[in-house]
Amino acid sequence: MTPSPEQPARPAAAEPRRRSSARSTPTIYDVARAAGVASSTVSRAFSRPDRVNAETAARIRAVAADLGYRTNPLARALPTGQTSMIALATADITNPYYFELIRGAQAAAAERGYTTLLADAQESVAIEREGLERVIPTVEGIVLASTRMSDSAIRMLAKQRPVIAVNRDISDVPNVVTDHAMSMRQAVDHLADLGHRQITYLSGPEAAWANGMRWRSLRLYAGERGIHVRRIGPYAPTAGGGARAAADFPAVRSSAVIAYNDLVAIGFMRRLISFGARIPGDVSVVGFDNIFTSALTSPELTTVAPPLRTLGSMAVHNLLALIGGASPTTVRPLALPTRIYVRASTAAPATRRRSWRDAPAPREPATTRGNRLPSSG
Repeated sequence: MTPSPEQPARPAAAEPRRRSSARSTPTIYDVARAAGVASSTVSRAFSRPDRVNAETAARIRAVAADLGYRTNPLARALPTGQTSMIALATADITNPYYFELIRGAQAAAAERGYTTLLADAQESVAIEREGLERVIPTVEGIVLASTRMSDSAIRMLAKQRPVIAVNRDISDVPNVVTDHAMSMRQAVDHLADLGHRQITYLSGPEAAWANGMRWRSLRLYAGERGIHVRRIGPYAPTAGGGARAAADFPAVRSSAVIAYNDLVAIGFMRRLISFGARIPGDVSVVGFDNIFTSALTSPELTTVAPPLRTLGSMAVHNLLALIGGASPTTVRPLALPTRIYVRASTAAPATRRRSWRDAPAPREPATTRGNRLPSSG
């Protein structure tokens, strides 16, 4: 029967060609046959390359590339639970503090053939827990970076997947921390050597473990140096939080300030400058973390820096060890050392006080030339 022009004949080869294409998709068995190994060896070459002879693994990857074979981690996870993926949960991914930490974590994961899924908690315990509950089925382990969850919630999470906490010392949960005592001693010694005898601490989130450690260390070392300290806050760990701290500061004015982090310090300086204060002429300011913007402010910010890339890398290496079957250690974690970067935001205290503290606060934080930064709050 001859088809009408309105209904052109469908090429007879079209359907068979489609089925042929589907059949041509290589499988793990095709790779095993071509490489002369068992299919289980091919599986290990992609999921656990450290458990396969290097020469054999290289041959398998070369054969797979020639055949066009691609692994499907999620499909492989159905029977084995091994996806070669880990989760990295951060308190606020917009905070530059996490940039280097994430880079270190991703590099360490990639070295072992793992992919890193990022989860942004947005400084919300509810969002953090909900996000982690969703990724648990698809990851083999979790790194919690500056988590705000309770200790009990973290322990419950650790019963489901291997967990490493970063900058959070929790009993029964492996963790990696920086030396907060050392970092605060460096800040106090620097200000004391300049001649400051009063320091105000701009507190960060109450749920932040690092915040409590810094305040405790500040009181200890300030007492040793004969310095009077006070705390105001808590404030959000953002430039907006720093601006609010600046609005409160005139009531408790001191010659020096130590902020919870660099973002708080930067927001504090910007707002205080808008009041007519001089930094460091009227107030010396020290931050924490040495984020990239700390050297771009006017004046440049004195800050104490943890080894963020090393922190992320060490956390992932420890996590992968747990995934591989290592037993969690009960020994207290090694606290990574910090370094202070002295810049232009600190100097000797002024010999007399100025009247900037009596100036009315503007409705919106003003910016000054060389001090324009995007707000993170």
